[in-house]
Amino acid sequence: QVQLVESGGGLVQAGGSLRLSCAASGRTFSMYAMGWFRQAPGKEREFVAAISTSGGSTYYADSVKGRFAISRDNAENTVYLQMNSLKPEDTAVYYCAGGATALAMTLMKSTSYWGQGTQVTVSS
Repeated sequence: QVQLVESGGGLVQAGGSLRLSCAASGRTFSMYAMGWFRQAPGKEREFVAAISTSGGSTYYADSVKGRFAISRDNAENTVYLQMNSLKPEDTAVYYCAGGATALAMTLMKSTSYWGQGTQVTVSS
């Protein structure tokens, strides 16, 4: 079975940067579109970014466009989320997930596998 493990979260000041990593087990990583989602306390889980199987297409939530960048390294079975110009409202638990297509993941559909999440806290 596929396992996803997020890392790279932590405490950062507003305006700073973090890079999240999601390492996948198994040999079928390249068959899945990958995405990042987040959930803040008391709020619904929301879509952040998604990337197609080859990395050729990316999608972002309006709230993070221009600040976050998703990428993947299929040779290393890893997907990344580079987060720049962080804001306090970015504070949340960030989850990576695998699904059938990146476009479907923007609608929070086609998510077959989920990681356990990594905490990102942005202080003012």
